Formats: sequence, structure tokens, C-alpha cells
Amino acid sequence: MRRTTKYPVSGANSLWQIYKTVSFWKVFKNVIIIQIGRYTPFLAVKNWLYRTFLRMKIGEKTALAFMVMPDIMFPEKIQIGRNCIIGYNTTILAHEYLIDEYRLGDVIIGDEVMIGANSTVLPGVVIGDRAVVAAGTIVHKDVPAGAFVAGNPMRIIYTKEEMERRKGRSNE
Repeated sequence: MRRTTKYPVSGANSLWQIYKTVSFWKVFKNVIIIQIGRYTPFLAVKNWLYRTFLRMKIGEKTALAFMVMPDIMFPEKIQIGRNCIIGYNTTILAHEYLIDEYRLGDVIIGDEVMIGANSTVLPGVVIGDRAVVAAGTIVHKDVPAGAFVAGNPMRIIYTKEEMERRKGRSNE
């Protein structure tokens, strides 16, 4: 189960009421910073922009590839550990706007995590240290540390323990 907080709305759908939930100027600023960051080829500059202007927590030596799309409304709810690789065109969401409610949830990505290109990370999930997320995966629930996950719906391909057993057999 994802860790999100639900906020009910009445009348028009929650996205129609967006500026009752988040400031227009905050979103406007975030869009500009994210668009600059998405095209910036310098990883240190991109991380500085996101840490400074979006209040994202990004660990040292983490690489957000070209076109990575952090949440434009609540980027401060995203935490990425050290020495991670977030692949091309990946989307990291901290919000969901639905018909009768909107939901917010922190996204916590551990240390040394690899997320493949064109993946989507949904709000309220935790991806454990040294986990690997295959390209094109929809991360809709927590990923255990050291696991390899893939697909839509996401499933665990192998756990850290299964991988260690495989490595042990191959070293014999």
C-alpha cells in the first residue's frame, strides 16, 4: 500500500481545483526550473537547481538523466539517495489528482538505486537501497532493498537474497 494522504474535494474534479491546493506561482516557478533542469547536461548544475529552488533532497553523485521529470507541484516531497541513476524520461510523482480527491505522498529513493528509462514512480512509495527498476516500469508499491523489479504492473523479478544465491552458485 502506498503512503498517501487523501484530500477530498467537492464539485468539479480535483485537477480543475488545482490552485486551491497549490500556489499558481509555485507551480510556475517549478515548471521553469524543471524545464531548465531537464535539458541541462551538467549533472551537478541540475542537482543544485533542484536542491536550491525545488527543495528536493538529492544525494551526492546522483545522476538524473536527460528529460527526467520530477513532480511539478510538490517536488519537495521527493528524496533521492546518494550515487543513484534515474534514467532518461523517468517521471517521479508526489501527487495524484482524481475525480473526488487528490492524494499527496513522499517518494523516498534509497542509495545506489538504478531506475531505467521511461519509468514512472508513483506517490507514497519507498525504493530501497541498491534496488534496480527496469526500464518502463510503473512503480506502484514499495521496492525492497536490493531487489530487481520490472513491468506494468510492477513485479519482483528477484530479491536481494535470490541474487546473492545466484552469485554464490556462479562463483563455484
